Amino acid sequence: MDILEIMQALNACHGPSGNEGQVAAAIRTLAAPYVDEITTDALGNLICHKQGTGPRVMFAAHMDSIGFIITHIDEHGYLRFGQVGGLSAHDLPGTPVRFRNGTRGVVAVQGKVEPKDWKLDHLYIDIGAKDQAEAKTMVQVGDTAVFDTTPFVSGRKLFSPYLDDRIACAILLSAMERIKHAGNDLYFVFTVQEEVGLRGARTAAYGIAPDYGIAVDVTDSDDIPDAPHECSSVAGKGAAIKVMDSSVICHPAVVKTLEDLAQARNIPYQRDILRFGGTDAGAIHQSRSGVYTGGISVATRYVHTPMEVADLDDIEACVALTAAFAQAKLEA
Repeated sequence: MDILEIMQALNACHGPSGNEGQVAAAIRTLAAPYVDEITTDALGNLICHKQGTGPRVMFAAHMDSIGFIITHIDEHGYLRFGQVGGLSAHDLPGTPVRFRNGTRGVVAVQGKVEPKDWKLDHLYIDIGAKDQAEAKTMVQVGDTAVFDTTPFVSGRKLFSPYLDDRIACAILLSAMERIKHAGNDLYFVFTVQEEVGLRGARTAAYGIAPDYGIAVDVTDSDDIPDAPHECSSVAGKGAAIKVMDSSVICHPAVVKTLEDLAQARNIPYQRDILRFGGTDAGAIHQSRSGVYTGGISVATRYVHTPMEVADLDDIEACVALTAAFAQAKLEA
């Protein structure tokens, strides 16, 4: 599978937290040739099962994205919004957005608020409506919008909205394609509502009851100018093997297995420590009586902005490491 084509297909879908159905439908079509069974649970998680007799291994990548939810339409037709997941006011002005019904607009700042003082309350969305009545024929209170920016490749970097976490969905799809004979009982789970509290992973892990869990996600990259060094991973240095973030301390045995597999297969890797944030691993490892849990991440610049950046070679390393763990001889 071509990574850019997958990202283009997934980002063409409308998929903020709680509205992941279009993304799930696209992934279902892409995954169908490589697994034995695909189901959807009550919360909306897409569960792709490749049967095996070994331990149950759950890979999780979240389908949902951050976004906007409309809370008010004023008399001039401008839209006020709340956040679905984490938005920063400083990243948004001038950003094009798209609603599920195809309505498009742009984020703007009210009045003459100084940039240093920007808050989400100072922002609104302009959809080109002449007044409130026209705006209400285009968008309703409660409708959601997402970034309407376009993926592209420059050099060895992939530029795209919602690499968090559609790139991990692409990694799982690519890994599935490579796995021909796996002794382990594999569950590739495309989770919902990660951005608002790891909700989908919690229910999916409870239902599957895995022996092992691997969250595939992005992690901050420490290579930007004047980086605050709150994270350890760097774009271009290989698959980031999670050691710890604010949601999980990964099981040492899983960290070691991932590192041993990377070394044995000459997969470039680095250790990932993040002082903030979390992934689906935070919910998985606490499920039932506990799950041996780890993480494979892509070091990504500008996470939660309208255009995130990751290294194509890192993405390939994550695909290779995911496939290697899926086929490893694991203890039940």
